[in-house]
Amino acid sequence: MSFFDSFEKFGNKTAALQSDGKSITYSEIGALSDKLGELIPERSLVFSLCENSIGSMCGYLSFLKNRIVPLMLDVKIDGELFANLTEIYKPAYIWCPDGKRDDLGDYEEIFSDRGYRLYKTNFNISYPLCNELALLLTTSGSTGSPKLVKQSYTNLQSNAKAICEYLKITDSEKPITTLPMNYTYGLSIVNSHTLAGATMLLTDATIVSKDFWSFFKEQGATSFAGVPYTYEMLRRIRFFRMDLPTLRYFTQAGGKLQPELHKEFAEYALEKGKEFVVMYGQTEATARMGYLPADKSLEKFGSMGIAIPGGKLSIIDVDGKEITEPEITGELVYEGDNVTLGYAECGDDLIKGDERHGRLETGDMAKFDKDGYFFIVGRKKRFLKLFGNRINLDSIDRIVKSVYPDTDVASTGTDSLMIIYITDERISDGVKELIAEKTHINQSAIEVRFIEEIPRNESGKVLYTKLNQ
Repeated sequence: MSFFDSFEKFGNKTAALQSDGKSITYSEIGALSDKLGELIPERSLVFSLCENSIGSMCGYLSFLKNRIVPLMLDVKIDGELFANLTEIYKPAYIWCPDGKRDDLGDYEEIFSDRGYRLYKTNFNISYPLCNELALLLTTSGSTGSPKLVKQSYTNLQSNAKAICEYLKITDSEKPITTLPMNYTYGLSIVNSHTLAGATMLLTDATIVSKDFWSFFKEQGATSFAGVPYTYEMLRRIRFFRMDLPTLRYFTQAGGKLQPELHKEFAEYALEKGKEFVVMYGQTEATARMGYLPADKSLEKFGSMGIAIPGGKLSIIDVDGKEITEPEITGELVYEGDNVTLGYAECGDDLIKGDERHGRLETGDMAKFDKDGYFFIVGRKKRFLKLFGNRINLDSIDRIVKSVYPDTDVASTGTDSLMIIYITDERISDGVKELIAEKTHINQSAIEVRFIEEIPRNESGKVLYTKLNQ
C-alpha cells in the first residue's frame, strides 16, 4: 500500500488535527490533492514553505500523489538563502502559508485552501526532473548552502514501511509534532503515520509550552519524537513526574544522545510501561537506518542499535574493507532501498538518476559489540548536530569571514555546543548573534572564544587538536 491508498482506504477518518481544533479527513486530503493536480503540471518543481499545519501536510502529500516535486523549506527560512535557492533552482510554483511571506515578488496567486496559497512564478526556464525524483530536502541547515538531497518515491515508501514495522504503528496512533515538517525526521513521522492511517496532532508549540501539553492530554497523544536537546529540556521540565497515560512510545534521533540521559529515559520507560526507541538516520538515507529495540534500550544504552528492516549496517576500515571483529572502530556504511539518489547543487543536477545505488558511506565513525549492536563514536567530517540540525562547520567559518574579513576564525564543538574561535575579541557578541540568526540555533548552544592566534600547520590547515587544548 502507498501513502495515497490511505486517502481512499481510511476515507472519513481524521488524518490531522490542529491545536486550534481544525481537522481534515483522509478523503478531504484526496479531494485537495485532485485540485492541486489540475493546477500544477506533473514533474513541476514547487517550493513548499513548511509549518506544522494541515495546509503544509496536505500540500506535501498532494505533491507526492501528483508526481509534483517539492523542496521542503522552513517557513522562517532566512530571506537571503530563500532568494539564493530560488535563483538557483527556479521553482515553477510556491506553496506558502497565508500572510507568512511578503517578499515573494510579483508572483501570481492561483489557489488558496486550508490556510495556504499557491503562487505561480515567472521564471522562463524549467529544469527537467529525474522520473524517480519525489522530494528535495536541504542538508546543511540554514547556513547558505544550496546543496539538496534527492529522495525517490522508492526511498520514501520503503523507509515509511520499515518504520511502521519496527515501531508497530497502526491507525490507532496519535503522534504529536515536536519537529518541523521540512526536517527529515519530522517528515518521516508524517510519512509513516499517513501510510498507517493514523491521526497527526499538529502544533508548532514547543515542549516547554503549557499549550503543548494541554493539547497532548486533551487529544490523547500516543507518541512524540525528539532530538538530543529535546530530551535535555524534558528532563529540566520534570517530564518524569508527568501523568501521560495515553503515551505508548517516544523516539530519539538527530544526533547521539548522551549515554546517561539515554539510560534515564530508558529506566523511566521501563518503570512506566512505555517504549523508548533510540534511532539513527540521515537525510541521505531518507530518514532512518538503525534503531535500538525498546526491550534493549536499558541493556544497550548508548547504542544506536541495529539496521532497520530491509537494511544492512557494516563498518569499513580506511582501505574500504569490511571490519568483521567487534569493538574495532571504522566508518559506518548502510545499504538499503531508502538510500537516496544523491545530491543536487544546481538545477541541472535535478535530471540525474541514482548515483548511490543503495549504498551510503555515512561519514560517522562507529563500532559494534559482540551482540551486533552498533555504537557511534565520532564523525569523519566537520559536522555538528545541534537541536537536530546538521551544521557544516566550514560554512560557519565562511559566514563569519564574510562579515568580519579581518579576523581569523575556526569553529569546532560537540552536538551540544558550537565553539567559534576568533582573533578579534571586540566582535564576540556580533559573531554569536550572526550565527544564531543564520542557523536559527539558540545562542545558548553557541560559544565564541577569543584566541591570540589560530594554530595552523605549514600548509595553513587548522590544527584542531591543538585548538581544543
